[in-house]
Amino acid sequence: MELFILVLIIVPAIFWVFYKAKIKGVIGEKTISSILYFLGNSKYKVINNVVIKNDEVTSQIDHIVISNYGIFVIETKNFKGWIVGGEKSEFWTQIIFKYKKKFYNPLLQNSGHIKALKKCLVDYPHIKYYSIIVFSNNAEIKVNTSQDVINSSQLLRTIKKYSDINLTETEKEKITKKIKSSNLIDSYDKRQHIKSIKKRINHREKSIVANKCPSCGCDLIKRKGKFGFFLGCASYPKCRFIRNI
Repeated sequence: MELFILVLIIVPAIFWVFYKAKIKGVIGEKTISSILYFLGNSKYKVINNVVIKNDEVTSQIDHIVISNYGIFVIETKNFKGWIVGGEKSEFWTQIIFKYKKKFYNPLLQNSGHIKALKKCLVDYPHIKYYSIIVFSNNAEIKVNTSQDVINSSQLLRTIKKYSDINLTETEKEKITKKIKSSNLIDSYDKRQHIKSIKKRINHREKSIVANKCPSCGCDLIKRKGKFGFFLGCASYPKCRFIRNI
């Protein structure tokens, strides 16, 4: 009887831990979708949850906004607490009191998303792309970057600060149709996507162990910065990959 009760306690707990991160991510994406609704349809076209495949690599993009002013690629992180990191750091850190959790730099993640979009929209080389990383309003962002890393309450005014015309109405409509037709979300196999991500991570780690830059293949050099030693690419500033050590 005691064993049965223990199972009843443990199994739901394991289930909750497994799905908690997924639930938080879905809530964050839904919140941003609701905010983007208020952009209006005349100047902005919003596509949520886009999966694009280039060769064997898939990119899952939370939100894309196609506008007269270019394309906004939005990555959401439903995190709270302090968010600490650098623009070129490979990992950032979430800090809640004594709790610390490292996560992959979303600026680098979104850079990969933009590369995937550029391949998809190769017929439009003049497009301006804007990367926006959005954290929840419960996050205090302490990131040294010139790029847009913001709280969700700042999203609309961040998008609207860009006002230089980049696309015609006709181009905007064609690009929207192209992205929608390329979106594989309906046939998307998330398990396969996760395998693809793990494969890329393993490739990166093997390159670093071999003292090679995973971004461009050049040698990695040990350097000393403001916050200690790190590995940097020998081709800097052309390649700005760094890894803290």
